Amino acid sequence: MQLDKTQTIMTERRIYPVGNADFPEIRQQDYMYIDKTEYVYRMTHSDYKYVFLSRPRRFGKSLLTSTLKCYFEGRKDLFKGLAIERLETEWKSHPVLHFDFSMSRSTDITVTESMINLQLHAYELIYGSSDNEEKFSDRFKGIIERACKQTGKPVVVLIDEYDSPMLSVIHDEEKLVAFRELMQNFYSPLKGCGRYIRFCFLTGITKFSQLSIFSALNNIKNISMLPEYAAICGISREELETQMDSDIGILAKKMNLSREETLERLIEYYDGYHFTMPSPDIFNPYSLLNAFSDGDIAPYWFASGTPSSLIKLLRKSRNTPVRVDPVMAKETSFDAPTERMSSNPTALLYQSGYLTIKDYSRISRVYRLDIPNKEVRIGLSESLLGEYTKTPDELNTLAGEMSERVYYDDMDGALRLMQTAFNELPYCTRAKSEGHFQQLLSMVFILASTAYVDVEVRTPRGRVDVVLNNKRTLYLLELKVNKSAQTAMEQIDLKDYPARFRRRELPIVKVAVNFDCTKKNITDWLIQPA
Repeated sequence: MQLDKTQTIMTERRIYPVGNADFPEIRQQDYMYIDKTEYVYRMTHSDYKYVFLSRPRRFGKSLLTSTLKCYFEGRKDLFKGLAIERLETEWKSHPVLHFDFSMSRSTDITVTESMINLQLHAYELIYGSSDNEEKFSDRFKGIIERACKQTGKPVVVLIDEYDSPMLSVIHDEEKLVAFRELMQNFYSPLKGCGRYIRFCFLTGITKFSQLSIFSALNNIKNISMLPEYAAICGISREELETQMDSDIGILAKKMNLSREETLERLIEYYDGYHFTMPSPDIFNPYSLLNAFSDGDIAPYWFASGTPSSLIKLLRKSRNTPVRVDPVMAKETSFDAPTERMSSNPTALLYQSGYLTIKDYSRISRVYRLDIPNKEVRIGLSESLLGEYTKTPDELNTLAGEMSERVYYDDMDGALRLMQTAFNELPYCTRAKSEGHFQQLLSMVFILASTAYVDVEVRTPRGRVDVVLNNKRTLYLLELKVNKSAQTAMEQIDLKDYPARFRRRELPIVKVAVNFDCTKKNITDWLIQPA
């Protein structure tokens, strides 16, 4: 009987383009495709010839670029049944120059030079070359001009992940200067060749800078934070519940959950991205497709690339162990150009997808940035544990054991596990201040969460250190260092932290925990119903 059920699920299942950014293959092989072609038409019929889009890695930028390539090649057959089919009536073809730097992650500049040379050479075989063209900029300019003259049609230039070569050396200022000069030389013909260009589209993780790399290209339009393009990459809540409705049902069967429970978990793990305000809720497409493909909810996006360069940059920019907290910031502070990444970790955290927009005040024009979802919060906590302890693997194991206690509402048992583990593990925290110990405890609780968890949660009268929800109980944790659990509990009561959460219709439990720096352990705690 179980075999029959599995066979039924497999026959219902669609093919998901996990890691596949080739639009022709996706359409011809009948992979699942979320229709973004209305955005393609809108963007290519706007007032702007040069367009830039920033989104985190694995968010669909390369697939969007591939879609644009097919559209400008006039491959109408690939767009059958999609939104653009009813919008486009002419389907003109253009010569398309597509440059992909997504794999340029070497810190050796000669490797990047070789990649540029190979891509230019491929187009020189089609449109010819000149002996006078030696520099990359001259060769690029020559290709654009010849492509237009030979075909009689203006050229389309697509550059995917323009900043990838520079991001590989973002923590090395000397190498960054050399890479920046190399890429500036390559991109420099774009403005001067404007009369030969129909459309130019660039993608990247970090914002382009009109002060350096694109200093000559001062008419490029950055659509990254325009509300009308908020869902151009990623998968919106509406797209998930309409175009992927059957997929949710299939995943629910595999996980032995109801459709509502499955949707709730997908939201908790992969939703929460906003690249402008207002914006629909955006899901991480890489994680979402992997979850449907594997029939499991896991940290796919975070696990696909350890943010080692990010951790290095954060460590370099601070004299304290690294932590990621909610941030209140003006747009210029986080939507910053590549050149400022080395001195502005908040910008890199946002543009890399580890922070996202959660709120915005039109009066002050200040944004609130925070970690988007559970996948990122847990992944970052696991990565950052090494900044606080020499035994991150052991603490990860402790958190796993604690999660079962929390799931069954045994908070006292979870804290006893923590106390025992800290006694047995020579974890040797590197932190020297109370705040660092507090952050270490917060990370352990984040990793021990079985459902919703958040830190530094604002209330009308203060901030709750950790809010943990296991679907049956809401725990409000106040963490103190070198004081007492009683002091922590008095703060919870004095500032009436439970007041903000009473509408959630869940039992609220107050948890006060004290950490002793001398003993390097939690020494006492109080657990009381609110």
